[in-house]
Amino acid sequence: MEDEKIVALYIQRSQQAIVETKDKYGAYCKVIARNILSSYRDIEECENDTYLAAWHTIPPTIPKRLAVFLGKIMRNIALDRYSYNTAKKRNPEFNMILAELEECIASPYTVETEYEAGEIAKYISQFLYTIDQQSRNLFIHRYWYSYSIAELAIHFQMSSSKVKLDYLGRVIN
Repeated sequence: MEDEKIVALYIQRSQQAIVETKDKYGAYCKVIARNILSSYRDIEECENDTYLAAWHTIPPTIPKRLAVFLGKIMRNIALDRYSYNTAKKRNPEFNMILAELEECIASPYTVETEYEAGEIAKYISQFLYTIDQQSRNLFIHRYWYSYSIAELAIHFQMSSSKVKLDYLGRVIN
């Protein structure tokens, strides 16, 4: 199904929107989460949370590119899960209290943080246009989709050392 039709289903509040989203973008979302998380259960949970977030966000937000929109949501949820899973000290009682208060706590998003995020995105985009297409694709696959060096080498049919030194080394150094 075309993205515009899927978005229209969200706008109509049709449950079919989630079914169509999962059919079309489920594997894509799982790859993003799998590159960040190791637990299949966590990946599945992040996928479901992504669909729920899309349900709550569309409308008022109408994504121009549904894949990118879902990928961003999935990546943020997976990173949050990773942070949670790797926290040194966790107090289950305190976490339960925080969960109960989530609805009451003010959002960490302010005009300033949104502006800063937009500025950072602008600088990254400008930077990406200064490098060749191969380096740009490697950069995006490494730092957005979290592919390992070995996965990049296989995907781009080059050695791991070439990925590290010739492309990523040139980009990040």
